[in-house]
Amino acid sequence: MTKLISLCSFCLFTVILCAQGPWGGRWANPRFEAAGGASRTPVTGAPYSATRTTQIQRVLSDGNQVSRTEQSKVYRDTQGRTRSQRTITPPASSGKQPYTVATIVDPVAGYRYVLNSSNMTAIQRALPLQSASTGSTPPIPPNKPNGVQVSTVNLGTQTINSVPATGTQVTRTIPAGAIGNAQPITIVGTTWISTDLKVPVQIKSNDPRRGSIDMELTNIQESAPDPSLFTVPSTYTIKTAGSGAGPRANRFHR
Repeated sequence: MTKLISLCSFCLFTVILCAQGPWGGRWANPRFEAAGGASRTPVTGAPYSATRTTQIQRVLSDGNQVSRTEQSKVYRDTQGRTRSQRTITPPASSGKQPYTVATIVDPVAGYRYVLNSSNMTAIQRALPLQSASTGSTPPIPPNKPNGVQVSTVNLGTQTINSVPATGTQVTRTIPAGAIGNAQPITIVGTTWISTDLKVPVQIKSNDPRRGSIDMELTNIQESAPDPSLFTVPSTYTIKTAGSGAGPRANRFHR
């Protein structure tokens, strides 16, 4: 069990950093919808709504500091359908009005939708097939430098952001010389996962190469959201996108 937790936590923090890329990127990357959005395996019978806030900070080589905060609303119904939405405010010079981008993952129908209120369109993509052997598509372990040391500490159960959660701290140490580094590099990540909702309610990651990331799930309401949040409004135009896994209509959630 300890090895499994270590592997899952290692993959989780690598996905966070990969979603950010060398610098930019968005927390709302589909690969990380588990952080308050859509988990790899649908969770049924545990509906909720919450606010997801992500703070990203980085210190540049000249001492300058760059920080960014992103906020979105996340929902899940009793059937395991999820919705994540955020408001985008274009630069004033663009003359464009703020608009909303929402992602709906519907494992019941087998589709993922990305809704854009600026052009009233919904991009529909079939979900990949569920793995027959494990119940979900297993994560691909990320590449890591030779000699990296990974240690995992079980933090037990505490109340985090008003809900009971189980915590795990993963420390990765990249030895000197592994990636051209003169000194060892230590990356520390802490994850608290709600014992009832099965989603992360707090994630903190500190990597000297990329800065720090802090994700918080707050204003958690453990009740069924409005069902209309998980359907495409009739006023939207649905456009079909390829799934990359074949033209089968009824696909299951990753």
